[in-house]
Amino acid sequence: MKIRHLASIPAVLSLCTVASLAVAETSPATTKTAASPGTPPGALPPPQSSNDAPPPVAQAAVTTTGVTEQAGIGGTQAYGRAGVLELGGSFGFTGASNYTSLSINPTIGWFFIDNVELSAIVGVNYSKISSVSNTVMRLLIEPSFHLPLSQTAWAFLGVGAGVASVPNPSGDKTTGFALSPRLGANILVGRSGLFSPALFVDYTSGGSVSTPQGTVIAVNTAYGVQAGYTVMW
Repeated sequence: MKIRHLASIPAVLSLCTVASLAVAETSPATTKTAASPGTPPGALPPPQSSNDAPPPVAQAAVTTTGVTEQAGIGGTQAYGRAGVLELGGSFGFTGASNYTSLSINPTIGWFFIDNVELSAIVGVNYSKISSVSNTVMRLLIEPSFHLPLSQTAWAFLGVGAGVASVPNPSGDKTTGFALSPRLGANILVGRSGLFSPALFVDYTSGGSVSTPQGTVIAVNTAYGVQAGYTVMW
């Protein structure tokens, strides 16, 4: 009996070897994957821009009126949007031989609809010819239209109308009518400032002139270039 069992051992070993080979042939091959290179020590992150984008300019649609806040770069409203307020003024100077002219025009404006502004302008003009000087004061209400040319530039046309205080040859003051059309540009400076160069013509009536045909109202005409600076909010 012992001899019979010893004789069966080689047969069992042969079966185990065949089974192992069969399993090895049917097992999938193992694939090695290379590790990622990673980030070098001390590497800086890629640069990112921190510039604030300008808000969109006004289109032709009419929006709700009111007074807005936070207008300008980084804000919610662009120049020319309904509700934007504008405060500043313009300055002009002309000098020549025996002639000097100085004008200061404080201004406050409000866009009551997109691209259309209503402004109040107080004008003070001092002029001197040789030894004769006079001062003309004006109070104007100016509607103006502002056409967007880009995100930071606008062309504008305004016509101011109101009253003027004009000196007579006798030295007394006379109240007359004033008309002042302007054509210029608004250029965004910084976040909410606006530089506004413009061409202007001033028509001012006041005083009287005696002629052989009778007394007529005198009309003074002036024209020139002015530069303004305002801030919106």
